[in-house]
Amino acid sequence: MAGTTDLFNNMKDLWNTLEENHAIFSEKGNKAAGTRARKAAGEFKKIVTDYRKASVSESK
Repeated sequence: MAGTTDLFNNMKDLWNTLEENHAIFSEKGNKAAGTRARKAAGEFKKIVTDYRKASVSESK
């Protein structure tokens, strides 16, 4: 399992991707950007779960 630092960096990257694509989707109506934003949101959700597990594990 990856450490919390690696997971956190992945979360930051995914959040930036989500933010950028959401802006493109909402401002320009670009449907592909909306798809990319949703994909990033799904991946973010998965990594958050892994981060929580790793965080608990490291705190013991």
